[in-house]
Amino acid sequence: MLVYVINKHGKPLMPCSPAKARHLLRDGKAKVIRREPFTIQLLYGSSGYCQPVTLGVDAGSKHVGLSASSVKQELYSSDVQLRNDIVALIATRRELRHRRRGNKTRYRPNRFSNRKKPEGWLVPSVKNKIDTHLKVVDNVCKILPIVKIIVETASFDVQKIKNPDISGVEYQRGEQYDFRNVREYILFRDGHECQHCHGKSHDPILNVHHIESRKTGGDAPNNLITLCATCHAAYHDGKIKLKIKRGESFKDAAFMGIMRWAFFNRLKEIYPDLEIKNTFGYITKKTRIELGLKKEHHIDAYCIAGNFAAVRLEYCFYQKQMRKHNRQIHKLTLLKGGVRKRNQAPYEMFGWRLFDKVRFNNDIGFIFGRRAIGFFDIRKLDGTKISAGISHKKLQLLSRRKTYLIERR
Repeated sequence: MLVYVINKHGKPLMPCSPAKARHLLRDGKAKVIRREPFTIQLLYGSSGYCQPVTLGVDAGSKHVGLSASSVKQELYSSDVQLRNDIVALIATRRELRHRRRGNKTRYRPNRFSNRKKPEGWLVPSVKNKIDTHLKVVDNVCKILPIVKIIVETASFDVQKIKNPDISGVEYQRGEQYDFRNVREYILFRDGHECQHCHGKSHDPILNVHHIESRKTGGDAPNNLITLCATCHAAYHDGKIKLKIKRGESFKDAAFMGIMRWAFFNRLKEIYPDLEIKNTFGYITKKTRIELGLKKEHHIDAYCIAGNFAAVRLEYCFYQKQMRKHNRQIHKLTLLKGGVRKRNQAPYEMFGWRLFDKVRFNNDIGFIFGRRAIGFFDIRKLDGTKISAGISHKKLQLLSRRKTYLIERR
């Protein structure tokens, strides 16, 4: 395992071996800055000699692969799992605000003077993912002397995916061409017939139904079907079940199209002294196959960095991004009598926080659940249970919870 080193001014140096780090710490020449990845800071001046290190970034909508390497050795490898709950959380907040504004209670009135978005505005879910990409790159630049960053950001032709034979003017005539709105297109596509009973109910009123909820599935045509009013009401009453599944979702492809140049240009602005280059997915795939490596995000990043003679690390850091706060006061589910249960748990319970990193019986995990009696649920980041209920007195604290939970694999 490598130990990352920074000088007394905070500038990153080349990593050292654990044995050398132990000597520096024992002699009082260094102090521990971070436990994982293990980083120390020198308390004396050093020559500052560094080898050129290249950082490969495999950008994505759900995971980010990172790999930093010199000509001889891979120095850092990481797989970062991004948040995908922001769309649902914002949709829930919108529903609750709309409901409150309809109540006869003291609340601020509707405002329509704040609807204009500033130039360069991005939806919160996309902005969070781009900011996370920048943050994890910055975390590597703080512990390694990076001189070059190579980024792979894929672009997708969504219309080509839907119709491989599309060409020319057909790109300007999508599936909803000549239709006034989505509802009119859905009714035409389904032949103005209920897709469950196929007209057996003899109900002349047709509705457009979301296969997945609008909150998670959106208003895309592949998430909508035609149902008669009878079947629509019966479905929402739980009397019938639909066997139809929604079509392929292109959310990830749309995100990559938005963030492709936004992320790359922001890197150039933040690191004007570094060499920033772009590469393409087909080059990464060809390299990975030639080297005989399996498909993983951090392995793709190793191929992107371009130092193929570098000895690869035997481990990688798996990181999972978590939300910082949950300020929701009450839960959405109503109890008997129309009572809403309070949602806010204590910030600390017996001195422990949610997602604190702990050690138990030579296993390292995170606190995923706390009980008022003092017994906690300890798991790894992949969900593997270490103990469903263990006393907090038997736990050893390794680090307090952070935005990025880190586990070495």
